[in-house]
Amino acid sequence: MYAPERQQEILRLAQESGRVDVLSLAEEFQVTAETVRRDLKALDRAGLLRRVHGGAIPAGRLGFEPDLAERDSVAADGKDRIARAALAELPADGSVIIDAGTTTARLAAAVPLDAALTVVTHALPVAARLADHPGIALHLVGGRVRHRTRAAVDAWALGAYAQIKADVVFLAANGFSSDSGLTTPDLAEAAVKRAVVAAARRVVLLADSGKFGQQHFARFGDLADVDLLITDTGLGPDDARAIESRGTEVVRA
Repeated sequence: MYAPERQQEILRLAQESGRVDVLSLAEEFQVTAETVRRDLKALDRAGLLRRVHGGAIPAGRLGFEPDLAERDSVAADGKDRIARAALAELPADGSVIIDAGTTTARLAAAVPLDAALTVVTHALPVAARLADHPGIALHLVGGRVRHRTRAAVDAWALGAYAQIKADVVFLAANGFSSDSGLTTPDLAEAAVKRAVVAAARRVVLLADSGKFGQQHFARFGDLADVDLLITDTGLGPDDARAIESRGTEVVRA
């Protein structure tokens, strides 16, 4: 396969899945990782892809907030592994906040039936998954609901979170890095995320490796605010060690 043909196929894969990674592409096309990086660089220069840590995403996605269904389909296997690993962080008969996000919603769906917890959330998809759970005392935080995330924001949500102190918050982010911190595209969402971090004794960030190195418009915290990052094995060991050197424990599921 010639380079232009390979690059056209890489572009197709990125548009279909929302993201491509270097190692998978190298295996797919039976070429070296360096060859794939050159392909991604060429596509980036042409304005067709945007390079991110470990791979690339379709052009325009960094400045655009995809809707919930689109985000849920990206890195689905990794998100499932992250959600399963996060179950170990649920307190026994304690209280948790579950933030709005596709991976946090998967955690909500995976909560065992014998769990006994108080759960607070401002995310409608999370609440829907837990509403019929026999052992969950569910508190739904209100406010203006953003259509893209199905999450409550603004003053009502901020006021509710100011009144509680949970054992753990399971936090979501659109981007994270040691330099840029924790980011999301929307300022109102960022304000609520900042409030949930302040409302918990322990912060557990659930984020797939594709979000590492990404930076979005609204910053809501530092990676140092996170006690534990649960991600997938797409985050390399060197990057994991660099994050841990700054005080955040890392689990690669």
